[in-house]
Amino acid sequence: MTYLGLLETAAHWAAIFTAAVASAAYCQYQLARVKRRRRLEDHLRKEKQKKVDRGQRTLLHLTANLAMTESEVLDAAFTSKLVVRRVKTGTDGQAETLLLQHGPDD
Repeated sequence: MTYLGLLETAAHWAAIFTAAVASAAYCQYQLARVKRRRRLEDHLRKEKQKKVDRGQRTLLHLTANLAMTESEVLDAAFTSKLVVRRVKTGTDGQAETLLLQHGPDD
């Protein structure tokens, strides 16, 4: 086998290996997103089932209790069909706080 043939074979194997690693990394990323979404939904469901209030929680509360960043919480909330987003307005009528809750108000 010539030197050019060896390089060509190595290039083919490198392309296959790169595709396999990229596919595995993408699957791991998507799985982590699903796990974060489920953790958020479960936490909000449990908070609502306590019947202390409507189960609405702020980003700061969720960030602290779920050990997730704000962007991870928002990503999970906006991809979930079960999490409802509410906006709390201030006295001036402007949006003050984003509240997240499991399901609609009862």
